[in-house]
Amino acid sequence: MADLDGLKPNKEFFTDVPQETEGFFLKGSNQLDWGMKNRLARIFNPKSGNTVMLAFDHGYFMGATTGLERIDQTINPLIPHADTLMLTRGVLRSMVPADTPKSIVLRVSGGPSILKELSNEGIAVDIEDAIRLNVCAMAVQVFIGGEYEKESILNMTKLVDLGNRYGIPVLAVTAVGKDMVRDAKYFRLATRICAELGAHYIKTYYVDEDFDTVTSCCPVPIVIAGGKKRPELDALKMARSAIDEGARGVDMGRNIFQSDSPIAMLEAVRAVVHEGASPEAAFELFNSKKG
Repeated sequence: MADLDGLKPNKEFFTDVPQETEGFFLKGSNQLDWGMKNRLARIFNPKSGNTVMLAFDHGYFMGATTGLERIDQTINPLIPHADTLMLTRGVLRSMVPADTPKSIVLRVSGGPSILKELSNEGIAVDIEDAIRLNVCAMAVQVFIGGEYEKESILNMTKLVDLGNRYGIPVLAVTAVGKDMVRDAKYFRLATRICAELGAHYIKTYYVDEDFDTVTSCCPVPIVIAGGKKRPELDALKMARSAIDEGARGVDMGRNIFQSDSPIAMLEAVRAVVHEGASPEAAFELFNSKKG
């Protein structure tokens, strides 16, 4: 019988005990093949163990999002300041210079637009195309609790099988529908399911209460989504709290490219994620680089 919250008076998450990572710097990755580790080491900085991902794959279901109308004008200048780019194959081929040394996380799930039921996604990119594009990971949306939960989980597991065959990690992105509760209990469920079924790392949302239990009981690395645009200092505080509570990076989009000074904001986020800067110090850096 499945463990139900409330039946046992106390749970032990061991939030103060780091998970051992023998032979590799990322937890849960020590038994992966060399190619997998190499790709992950291009996404995550081996020195800090963290990553700053720049997400601009929103157009695959939202169209020309504010700030992404002209990717060549708004995003390409940001590329040197990110560790990893998360995007679609269409934008990669048509907009991103091929001489970029940045690692690529390719959005491979898709289907419906914002006008339809978003959880009804499928795998929209063939593994051979991901190989041709030399990507470091493939991203797939997983809708735990959504109308098409089962289908999205099977999308992920099929992709994990293909990724394991060819040495390409899979990033499971936990989607949250409008009727789902955004709390630690839900994200413990969603992230653990993805990890149990083979995802190599997971993108999820930060929550103010008990987020350390989410990262602690997930056996693979977690990066947080930036979500909707918020004031710069608030976004930096969220990034700092997430890293302090066990996240291994951030995957920000709108909080970067919708900022008044995107390059300055990206540099401030890097200071938090890689250098341990406080939100206040990073905000000072942002203000000094604005414009």
